[in-house]
Amino acid sequence: MTEKPRLLVIDREGTPGKASLDGLAAVFDVTAVRTISKALSLLRAGKFSAVFADSSQFSSVRLFGVMIQAEEILEAISDGVAVVDPDLRVIWANPEFQLLTVIPDVVGVPFYETLGRPEILGPETCPFTTAVASRITASTALKLAGGRYLKLSATPVFDATGDLTHMIALTRETTDEMQQQFKVNAIHQAGDELADLTPEELSEMGVEERTDLLKYNIARHMKDLLGLDFIEIRLLDHSSSRLIPLLTEGMTPLAANRELFASSDGNGVTGHVAATGKSYLCPDTTRDPLYLEGASGSRSSLTVPLIFHGKVIGTLNVESPQPNAFDDRDRQFIEIYGRNIAAALNTLELLQAEKASTASASVQAIDRELALPIDDIITDATTVLDRYAGHDEDIISRLRHLLYRAREIRTLIQKAGTAVAPASRQARPAPAQRLAGSRILVVDKDESIRRSAHHLLGCQGASVETARDAHEAIALMRQSPYSAALVDIRLPDLDGYEAFKRLREVQPSVPVILMTGFGWDPNHSIVKARQEGLQTVLYKPFRSDRLTEAVEQALRSSSPREGSDDEAHLDSRPNTTEAPSNEP
Repeated sequence: MTEKPRLLVIDREGTPGKASLDGLAAVFDVTAVRTISKALSLLRAGKFSAVFADSSQFSSVRLFGVMIQAEEILEAISDGVAVVDPDLRVIWANPEFQLLTVIPDVVGVPFYETLGRPEILGPETCPFTTAVASRITASTALKLAGGRYLKLSATPVFDATGDLTHMIALTRETTDEMQQQFKVNAIHQAGDELADLTPEELSEMGVEERTDLLKYNIARHMKDLLGLDFIEIRLLDHSSSRLIPLLTEGMTPLAANRELFASSDGNGVTGHVAATGKSYLCPDTTRDPLYLEGASGSRSSLTVPLIFHGKVIGTLNVESPQPNAFDDRDRQFIEIYGRNIAAALNTLELLQAEKASTASASVQAIDRELALPIDDIITDATTVLDRYAGHDEDIISRLRHLLYRAREIRTLIQKAGTAVAPASRQARPAPAQRLAGSRILVVDKDESIRRSAHHLLGCQGASVETARDAHEAIALMRQSPYSAALVDIRLPDLDGYEAFKRLREVQPSVPVILMTGFGWDPNHSIVKARQEGLQTVLYKPFRSDRLTEAVEQALRSSSPREGSDDEAHLDSRPNTTEAPSNEP
């Protein structure tokens, strides 16, 4: 007996005429359903010769046709699509989704089981529940076995009464994107670690040790994260435009020692990148006129600028023996890591500057504390030597040696400060010292004035010695030449005019500046001294700039000549600025 053809009847209202059904049943094997989704499910499960619907169901039939068309479209798209019922069981899936699953037949299987119960990475931990509650699409990331990653987007579908009928799960493989993001995160983390040192490590490590650690970490990260063996980092000296090698791994000796400048003309790719501030990808070194050999046998290279706060501070160059070894994605990775290197180098520079500043402050503090005690030693030794009437050459030699050593202490303190302060990679030129090379004698009974003069004039490069009264100053001038003298008009032993006159007798061409803190000069020292050539008067308390200007003015007014009277007056006296030849 011939089997009846199968007929699918869509009876959404549930009130088809009995006569109609009886008539159809006489010819067909009738299957009646009330929902479009059930009809679709049956059509997928078996073959039907026809689909029947009452004319009153025209809109539903039209929707049915649209859904069949949509299914054909979903079959063809590249993303995985699955339709799930409210219980999250799959009722349909396109071929792309089937390729992601761990079982051959997914219909009727819970959605997550079809994917081997993947790890939900977020941001949504329950995307289907969130989608139904919010009535909009919710997305999350899934991690499948074998290191594969998916992006899942769940969209709810409701009927006219607001009831959930099914949900559409759109899946897209993002394994490559996620791996690249992990790589970027690893590069960022590696970059953050470049200059991440504990206070204990900072205190225990010198500048060279920190620099070596930075270079070691860079080389390790470039090899482990990016698989690069041929690396060169150069730092830009802005004062000379030279590109100074900091790190070279795998480069030829000629390349490592090559002198390069930040210029596109004759300085290779590295010089071009430093000059333009833009990355340069060289896919084939044999065809690129800019390329200068770095690693032996290199066939491709990638060079990026090291930029900090918008300013090029160096270059990072990587090379490969394979042509076309780098692409735009590699450029992005290297640029990201290059920014971290630039930040780490800046941190290292700040640490060096901080240590230099600390050392300089320590030296200045030591110098301030020792300035007056050293002056006392020099003054007392000079006074004894000046007044010594004996003929014991051993005593004279020892006094001269004492003076030499006392003056040498200041020089040694400055040298020690220079030694302990680390040199900056790109040290800024020190400001010009306006009184460099001058020797200034300051005579004042006030200790604070003498101490301030040491600091203020010393900062401008002057060598300063002080005396407490006029007789000490006269003794010092008899033993040593000075560029200028600053003398208070109210000293314990002589008034300002007498001190001015006596000092000029010892060294006639040395300019003498009188200092006063009073508006009234009972001895008229300033008036009388002006009549004998006084050029400059300094009123206390003085500012540092006024003090420097007064000394500069006095020095300009006195132009030393060869064979001057000062030298004649000192010819018979020992020069205590040089080491004595007969040390005890």
